[in-house]
Amino acid sequence: MSFWEELRAYKDFDFDGFLRRTSPEDVRRVLGGESRAPLDFLTLLAPAAAGCLEEMARRAQDITRRNFGNVILLYTPLYLANHCVNHCRYCSFNAGHRIERRQLSMDEIREEAEAIAGLGFQDLLVLTGESRSVTPISYLEEALGVLKGYFPALGLEIYPLTTDEYRRLIEAGADYLTIYQEVYNPQVYAYMHPRGPKRDYFFRLDAPERAAASGMRGVTIGALLGLDDWRRETFFTGLHAAYLQRKFPQVEVGVSVPRVRPNVGGFIPPVSVDDRELTQIILALRFFLPRAGISVSTRERPWLRDHLLRLGVTRISAASVTAVGGHARPEVGTEQFQPADNRTVEEIKAAIIACGYQPVFKDWHRLW
Repeated sequence: MSFWEELRAYKDFDFDGFLRRTSPEDVRRVLGGESRAPLDFLTLLAPAAAGCLEEMARRAQDITRRNFGNVILLYTPLYLANHCVNHCRYCSFNAGHRIERRQLSMDEIREEAEAIAGLGFQDLLVLTGESRSVTPISYLEEALGVLKGYFPALGLEIYPLTTDEYRRLIEAGADYLTIYQEVYNPQVYAYMHPRGPKRDYFFRLDAPERAAASGMRGVTIGALLGLDDWRRETFFTGLHAAYLQRKFPQVEVGVSVPRVRPNVGGFIPPVSVDDRELTQIILALRFFLPRAGISVSTRERPWLRDHLLRLGVTRISAASVTAVGGHARPEVGTEQFQPADNRTVEEIKAAIIACGYQPVFKDWHRLW
């Protein structure tokens, strides 16, 4: 069974009617109970819930403290390459854009690792563009072999793989996978991905499941907010995460809530997602998925990230460079997107502490 079976069960569901009929009393009923049925989750995403954010925030904070304590995990991304064969309309790495294409050598990866480890990071997220010919599995295996000497936890955010390929990268040192469906609406997905292997909706949709089946310790999923109706996209993200939790109880399942940021090509998202709506998204996800980690990246502004720390977020990035390299040598090329939070690691640590939380750089340690 694939998550697609659950997703298509809502093909004829009257989302607009349900959301229109939902009242503040319905929202308070859900918040006062313990039921976490899908339609309870959708109730918390309804327009009526916008007037109940303070009540939702109190509930979300309590749920987060009970399941995660007062710690916030810090990680940083490392882009190994920006070569890409896809034509995603919203991405700077779009194969049709005339940008400088780079790939780090093993020596450059080692330099980056030393610079990043020097900042205190022990959790590194490794990213590439989607090009199997330029960044094949063998290159990633070699890169992980270098990086695992510096970091106890290594994540991947790369093109979707087969189960056997995920196993190869786990053996090379990978611990967890982050992969976004980008948009769950199949029609919008086809429009946003006009050419390239990423156009295969189902191969991407099932990638988190293949990674979990291969032995990944953790899997984080999400939708790129702004590509389609955010209520439906958040609803399907939550259902997808819950599906993975049920099927793979040994895997740490997380969600991320990225919004579209300025990029090469000047893509304008067709749907607006403002700060209050992003807050509602996180609060609803926390209620529906009490044991799931929630990540917020440097796509968001400092003030907002600090505010969201108290509302269910458990993991944030810091010192992000979204171009290839850039940690060891300040000169960088084209960024995948423009970060909005450019504070130093020490500044972000201080902000976390000021919010009453403890910044941590790792939550586990590899035994081999």
